[in-house]
Amino acid sequence: MEHQISAADLIINPDGSIYHLNIRPEDLAPLVITVGDPDRVSVISKHFDRIELKKGKREFLTHTGYVGKQRISCISTGIGTDNIDIVFNELDALVNVDFNSRQVKKELTSLELIRIGTSGAIQPDLPMGTILASTVGIGMDALMLYYEQKASDEEGNMLEHFRVHCGQLKGVSPYLTSADPGLLDRFAKGMEKGITLTAPGFYAPQGRQVRAKNTVPDFIYLLNSFRYRDQRITNLEMETAGIYALARALGHKALSINAILASRVGFQFSPEPEKVVNQAIRQVFEQL
Repeated sequence: MEHQISAADLIINPDGSIYHLNIRPEDLAPLVITVGDPDRVSVISKHFDRIELKKGKREFLTHTGYVGKQRISCISTGIGTDNIDIVFNELDALVNVDFNSRQVKKELTSLELIRIGTSGAIQPDLPMGTILASTVGIGMDALMLYYEQKASDEEGNMLEHFRVHCGQLKGVSPYLTSADPGLLDRFAKGMEKGITLTAPGFYAPQGRQVRAKNTVPDFIYLLNSFRYRDQRITNLEMETAGIYALARALGHKALSINAILASRVGFQFSPEPEKVVNQAIRQVFEQL
């Protein structure tokens, strides 16, 4: 008998929906746009030609509809890779687990997952308002300590260079994963590109200081001075690396598009953040 996933490992609600997302397998489209803010889901779905479904639970709101013949779901994840762990495992279960038998399907489905989120630039030549595609995500959180990872030789070399460069960061075990090349080629035409660093917090983990003292002085300089061949770290946020790494572990394709709202080296924040986010959304939808 094939392995049956227990009710404790995969929680299915009485109505047949997955535990946190509160949607059923038929509710999910093969192309999924993720956003952090639940209020941004309706901003995305207003670009749909028609909406067939709206469901939500906690911070996880889902709209599914169509742009032309392309079926799309937009789902809010909330902030951080701990939420990415929930959302991506449940998205995978929706397409790759038979909810009746509780067994993994013989034929697996690979979703296309596009994050549209906000971020801060750490390079002086990247102004606020830039729309940037993450070629690589470097994670400073602990999520991928709990999952097996498969890195290419190039990714392994880049990660080792980063570890040496950031040797003063004690107790951190970074991980690194590249964007899906097909999605990058399809959706990131004409965009700035760079390495995105995913932090486990918004304040000290991103080099901010308000009252509590930071343990890493000159954190932004430490990051923006990193170089690997012709690549550099361009921006900071809180989900991309987890999205890339977990998507790969589960056999899905992922891309992160960043609306740059802050210049961390210029100590500035955009006076029109929604305008920048809307531009990122428009650029993605132009490629559908």
